[in-house]
Amino acid sequence: MPEVMINGSAGRLEGRYQPASNPKAPLALVLHPHPKPDDNPANRGTMNNKVVYVLYHALVQAGYAVLRFNFRGVGKSQGEYDKGEGELTDAAAALDWLQQKNPDASRTLVAGFSFGAWIGMQLLMRRPEIEHFISVAPPANKYDFTFLAPCPSSGLLITGDKDEIVTEPSVRALSQKLAKQKDIKIDYTVVPGVDHFFTGQLDELIRHVDAYLKKIA
Repeated sequence: MPEVMINGSAGRLEGRYQPASNPKAPLALVLHPHPKPDDNPANRGTMNNKVVYVLYHALVQAGYAVLRFNFRGVGKSQGEYDKGEGELTDAAAALDWLQQKNPDASRTLVAGFSFGAWIGMQLLMRRPEIEHFISVAPPANKYDFTFLAPCPSSGLLITGDKDEIVTEPSVRALSQKLAKQKDIKIDYTVVPGVDHFFTGQLDELIRHVDAYLKKIA
């Protein structure tokens, strides 16, 4: 899990990268939650968030070349929080770096948790090479997802029914909207009894992610 530094528009971005043994392995970019959800530093999202960490390792185990990184202003990443616009630019720079390292990759997936899911779904609108997405607790009640018109990729939406931050009905409505689009397949999963951070239920999250990765392999 070597540490890497990526050149972004606001400076260097700190990341962790796990290459795959197969040069044609698929690629995955994993995006972390909100770097400044409130005034409590303990709540700030980083690439070491537990949900992000287990997503990263699930993708590594599935044979992907995987990169997770800190958005600008987080950890060793330079720059300052930019309300989503700069973070989307960071994600694009990280994907560029990942693709340059793996020019023969078979396909590309983006995974994100909460704020990272919102950024990831914006990224797939701009990068047609992204074939699949995994969005964990996408904040459909907090951010505008109408840019997904139409959504260009199929994917997995997963959330808990006890999420105190992202309302399950808002995620369900998003999934239903996306599923109506031609040639797009949306897997929507609600995990019973689970809060926003999948506290005590990370194994259950990964069980569903693993099943999805096997389905699209």
